[in-house]
Amino acid sequence: MAPILYLHWTATGYDWIRPGHYHSIIAGDGRVHRLHDYDVDLPAHTWARNSNSVALACACMGGRPDPWAQPPTAVQLTSLCQEAAAIARRWGWAADAITIQRVMTHAEAASNRDGRWMHDNYGPVVWGGSGERWDLLQLEREGPLDGGDQLRRRIQAVLTGSAVQPVADPLAFRGTTEIEARGEKLVVQIDASGRSWALATDLLDCYGLSYAWDGERRRMLIDALDVAPTYRDDAVQADVGWPRFEMSLQAASAPVILVGIIRSSSQGDRAWCRVLEFAEEFGISVRFDPFAVGERRGG
Repeated sequence: MAPILYLHWTATGYDWIRPGHYHSIIAGDGRVHRLHDYDVDLPAHTWARNSNSVALACACMGGRPDPWAQPPTAVQLTSLCQEAAAIARRWGWAADAITIQRVMTHAEAASNRDGRWMHDNYGPVVWGGSGERWDLLQLEREGPLDGGDQLRRRIQAVLTGSAVQPVADPLAFRGTTEIEARGEKLVVQIDASGRSWALATDLLDCYGLSYAWDGERRRMLIDALDVAPTYRDDAVQADVGWPRFEMSLQAASAPVILVGIIRSSSQGDRAWCRVLEFAEEFGISVRFDPFAVGERRGG
């Protein structure tokens, strides 16, 4: 059976980002926070439907007593559809594959609107349910009750190229230099904002961290038991303009440690990440003026 993509809202404020519930959460400003690898099942996002699925959620609808005091923002919904389309491409889906059998809102799933009777109807009252879940039934206050259809059309438009999307210029790099890493020289690239980027493999090798590269899925699996991802607010986004990769832990829920970029070279495509972000995620001491990275704390 083909995997299924479930679309949610969190019933929280716009900045609620927590691992364990959804694979990615889109904040109110439209930033996509990758929390778990899309190839693992999470246990509790859509009742009786968690296997072979991916859950995306917009952090919104947390107004009290009126949820619509914090509705889905326009930029959230745009990012939600773009991320859903990116997953669809990864799964080899064309636009005509974006049907209710493959992409559903939680409102639709709760009401078994795909024709599979998985559980009692706990969806919207208007669909005969208990009203417990109505995620994305509407996309705006007093809007039509076809949120799922609207989102699927928008995802299809992204896949066919008919949706107007901003084209980001790739992040520019202005030169190569060396920094000190554990007392040794490490070659880094400096971006237009002055941040240092290094080959992910160079950093991992420097700190003796085992890894496996999955080129098909653009992910790097890390074998480390002492890393607790911080799910930072400034994670690399699609507007970086380069293809991205995820660095994930080899754990049951495959939490994402950081997101980096893929750049072509004479040696082929190479994975790069921000040195400071890598250091902060892996508990590595840092000093500035000049910038250098030291030892792992506790390592």
